[in-house]
Amino acid sequence: MQEKFVINGGKKLNGIIEVMGSKNSALPILAATILTKEDCVIDNVPLIEDVLKMITLLEEMGAKTEWLDKRKIKINCEKINPDKLSHEIMGRFRGSVLLWGSLAARFDNFKTMSPGGCVIGARPLDTHFDAFLQLGVNVVQKGKLYYFTKKEPAGAEVVLDEFSVTATENVLLFASAQSKKTILKIADQDSHVQELIKVLQKMGAETKYSGPHELEIIGKDMLKGFSCKIIADPIEAGTFIIMALATKGDVLVKNVESEYLSLFLKKLKSFGANFEFPDEKSVRVLPSKILISKIQSMPYPGIQPDLLPDFGVLATQTKGATLIHDPLYEGRLKYLEELNKMGADIIFCDPHRAIVNGPTGLRGIEVPSLDIRSGAALIIAGLMAQGITTINNAYQIDRGYEKIEERLQKIGADIRRI
Repeated sequence: MQEKFVINGGKKLNGIIEVMGSKNSALPILAATILTKEDCVIDNVPLIEDVLKMITLLEEMGAKTEWLDKRKIKINCEKINPDKLSHEIMGRFRGSVLLWGSLAARFDNFKTMSPGGCVIGARPLDTHFDAFLQLGVNVVQKGKLYYFTKKEPAGAEVVLDEFSVTATENVLLFASAQSKKTILKIADQDSHVQELIKVLQKMGAETKYSGPHELEIIGKDMLKGFSCKIIADPIEAGTFIIMALATKGDVLVKNVESEYLSLFLKKLKSFGANFEFPDEKSVRVLPSKILISKIQSMPYPGIQPDLLPDFGVLATQTKGATLIHDPLYEGRLKYLEELNKMGADIIFCDPHRAIVNGPTGLRGIEVPSLDIRSGAALIIAGLMAQGITTINNAYQIDRGYEKIEERLQKIGADIRRI
């Protein structure tokens, strides 16, 4: 039976909440362990579904793992075999796509299941396949399987078709294990890309920014092991900050990587958010009157697409019309349909844009969790709403937020898992 979150809304949040390790940083760093036969130690691992699945995929291929502490793991991939890759697990989450770059670097051929993931519209893998082709790796689809084969020496230059975080990371992983120079253009530069680069540099790859959204990678055939600590999750931090604003609470959010949230914080401040910064890793959110006119997701350093759903919920409580624009994913706005059922006044312009008219009172109803981020946004809506909100498919939210109900209970939320 699927688990649900049940929220009795209308309560202000007050207290201290800590941000856990970044899922989006953990996944590519876990994939990087394939590139070396030496031990790799990763600290501050978020204990969430997608990260644990990635570790399981490594283990099933033959990786030796040892938990050194609750959130600290040692991994050795000396004897992995991609033939043992679990297609069933890989087909259940999108982050498994990050195995491609490392496996293609280490093995001449292998096959994988098409990765699963969140339902946020068409998420074609063409950018990945085109990048691999430029790198000298051919990909053929047969049914639900993809067959990867090295054909030619790795290309010297790769130009991505779009700003794709995971395609950028796959090229970085592959190129770092090639003893030559690779130039990557149209590279995404979000926090998890920057954190992956730091790890690859520790392993021996020379990587630097050589132009606007351009990376120069000089790899090595034999990369070293590494030790690293996963950064606190900027997306989770942003979610908690908006959650506090939406409930007009007084919340201290700790472990905030502000350097990766510069425009996010600037926009909120311009919208009327009242912040204090007790130290460089903490943000205190105070009761504020918010007025939003327009918010759009953009490639880094713009507003992260994963935070746009939170703004959509917050916009229901601001006066006037707010334009919400997600140019990347045409399915990302589906959560707004659920907000309309809760009493919001939202008009859909097209699959990428919607106008939220506010303020409107929200009432608790039963809603689905469509994906990780819309699920978190609907938790915010439930905390604001009058009455009981039931969010089905808690599993989707668990993929990105560790024990979120227990952490919210500590700051006054009436939320429980059933």
